[in-house]
Amino acid sequence: MNKDEIIQIHQFLLYVLKYIETEEKMHKTCNDYISLDIRPHHIQKTKAAHKHAIFILSYTISQVIQEKDEKSLPSNVKSALNEVIIKSKKEMEEKAESDN
Repeated sequence: MNKDEIIQIHQFLLYVLKYIETEEKMHKTCNDYISLDIRPHHIQKTKAAHKHAIFILSYTISQVIQEKDEKSLPSNVKSALNEVIIKSKKEMEEKAESDN
């Protein structure tokens, strides 16, 4: 998948999150995503950074869905997404070290 497609998915997931989560809860729910400081319009960010943002958004969306209806999402989905986030973060750190 090329970077443009990754950015489009990033934007789509952000729309999904804004649709399912209320504005006042957004800041509490999205701390991990907000702290990344990576938004879809940040095209200068790396493909890996946008992928990491996608994984964090996916995890956040799964949390919101599970809060609204615990039975609608298998419990292993959140744990699998969390593992992907950890792996993605590690890959980003390794890439940053190799670039320096």
